[in-house]
Amino acid sequence: MTASVSVEDRGFTLGDGVFDTALALGGTVFARARHVERLLSACAAIGIAVARTRIEKALDAALTPAPTILRTTVTRGTTARGLWPASVGEPTVVVTAAPWSPALLGQKARLVTASGRRNEFSPTANLKAIGYLDAILAAREAAQAGVDDALLLNTRGRVACTTITNVFAVIGGRLVTPGLTEGCLPGIVRGLVCDIAPELGLAVEERPLAPAELGGAEAVFLSNSVRLLRPATALDGAPLAAGSAVIEALMDELGRRVAAECGVALTLH
Repeated sequence: MTASVSVEDRGFTLGDGVFDTALALGGTVFARARHVERLLSACAAIGIAVARTRIEKALDAALTPAPTILRTTVTRGTTARGLWPASVGEPTVVVTAAPWSPALLGQKARLVTASGRRNEFSPTANLKAIGYLDAILAAREAAQAGVDDALLLNTRGRVACTTITNVFAVIGGRLVTPGLTEGCLPGIVRGLVCDIAPELGLAVEERPLAPAELGGAEAVFLSNSVRLLRPATALDGAPLAAGSAVIEALMDELGRRVAAECGVALTLH
């Protein structure tokens, strides 16, 4: 794929923009409305005025029947120099596509706690801002430790997320996940899981989650739009409980929703 963006684009020079990552199967973006709404909300939060139609048309142009990971990036575009420009032009909207494989599903994850901290008080804590250096450095730590991902704690030492996923734990028969005030992203699959769980008779608690609680949980799993649900099996070398009928039930229902929306059957476990 070839495209050109100005070297003066603020996304390139300042990381001034937001993005979204979605899964497309059979020519349909799974949970498309949720993805578009979240991206528009993120743009509004940082003052980028972009029309829904631009995002929708860019997504449509990138769709093919092949299973695809779609990344939609929106920047403030090209403006005069300075952190806050006196005037702005049209935002830049780009959708890039990468192949997706069902082999990504069901892989278990080993985690290491990142040395850095996620700032839950930052105005961008709940936005997929394109400046991802904190997560990149944490991912490097995970790679150097020979594991799959890094757990990010917030400034108060509580669980926020991993570099690319939201975190869930089954504790006392309830599904626990950090609330947005803990510094995590409002993940699309996170939202779907929180909707699905009560339908399966599982209460959801969005609350502060201490890292030590993960070790005693009945199950720990991760969520994002590319891998959907991923069991976590270890943290800092200590085993985590990953096998759970709860996770399998959530996977089954999520798979049914993918099939209903995209017309493609997936086996998540």
